[in-house]
Amino acid sequence: MKSLTLVQRHRLGVTLLSSSLVSMVLLVVRFVSTGTFGFWFLSWNLLLGWIPLLAAWWLVKRLKTTAWLSVGNLVITFLWLGFLPNAFYLVSDLIHLRNTGDISILYDVVMLVSFTWNGFILGYISLYLIHEQLRKRVGGPNAAGIVALVLILCSFAIYLGRYLRWNTWDVLINPAGIIFDVTDPLVNPAAHPQAFTTTLMFFVLLSSIYAVGYQLVAILRSAPKTR
Repeated sequence: MKSLTLVQRHRLGVTLLSSSLVSMVLLVVRFVSTGTFGFWFLSWNLLLGWIPLLAAWWLVKRLKTTAWLSVGNLVITFLWLGFLPNAFYLVSDLIHLRNTGDISILYDVVMLVSFTWNGFILGYISLYLIHEQLRKRVGGPNAAGIVALVLILCSFAIYLGRYLRWNTWDVLINPAGIIFDVTDPLVNPAAHPQAFTTTLMFFVLLSSIYAVGYQLVAILRSAPKTR
């Protein structure tokens, strides 16, 4: 597949930044209107959602001249994988939606959907970039299988973050605790039904959206150009 030109990449970057700025403006307006800092965590979660996209762009650039299994590229790959769930995690912040009386609940719906949209688009673009690199190296079916595995891991990570309150950096700060919470549902599945239902629920959502988006991009790229 033909890669984006420099101008196209610039336009995409500006558009993504502008879309994220819209979310931030909505949040600031809420701060000013209510006099409270409710939902402040959305800005932090959105910032974390940018990391996998930047890591994916960086990795793709390096892969033009270096092997994927080089130390530097492996570090970037794990950085991308470690922060990718943060982009999709924003959808779980919809759990905070309620009528607080501070502002119209419809306003909060629009604001939360805006943050969710931006998290999803950042995550999916980064996943697409990695998917294309995998497809070139291991073929379509194998690449699709790896992407499915990545989305399963992201879905499980959303469970870890939402219900067990783990963060990405806890992998370095408290690896033993994370290892226990990751392996315990596998060892005692009957004791952790929520881990499996939540993971499956988010996997179905994330994978179905990505499948549609991937096919749309493929159709648009294969469409004949008209003058």
